[in-house]
Amino acid sequence: MTSYVENEVAAEFGFDIKELAEAVMEETLQMENCPYEAQVNLLITDNQEICEINRQYRQIDSPTDVLSFPMIDFDKEAGFSVVEGGEADYFDPESGELLLGDIIISEDKVREQSEKYGHSLKREFAFLMAHSMLHLCGYDHMTEQEAQIMEQKQEKILTTLGITRDIDIK
Repeated sequence: MTSYVENEVAAEFGFDIKELAEAVMEETLQMENCPYEAQVNLLITDNQEICEINRQYRQIDSPTDVLSFPMIDFDKEAGFSVVEGGEADYFDPESGELLLGDIIISEDKVREQSEKYGHSLKREFAFLMAHSMLHLCGYDHMTEQEAQIMEQKQEKILTTLGITRDIDIK
């Protein structure tokens, strides 16, 4: 697994961003039985920049906590067989890794939501990573049933990694 992390706002959360991001990425891919080594890009930005990106790509003129840009058009959630035969479209020619997509997280929202929900920055960041990774694996939350499935999977990922709501709030 390869991750490219760009921390354009020099965010400091008190943990290693790349290390935690990769742990969540790897746990998600393992849980979803991804048969390939994968590559994900992560950008840490601020509310102003994520608002601009949200406006440009989703026509929503407000900041959001996380944006996901999947590279794969899944037929079904975690249906990785859709990429078979599409090496030129889905795989990095140099590394051979599956190009899953891009994740953009707002540092401001990590801080705001951590405080709002009463848990640590680590948990909020890991939650947003898990949520976004599930989007990159073809999941969505447009219906109540889809939202419940995503919520259960997010909680399982975090619990497996030992990142619970009751960890230190620092």
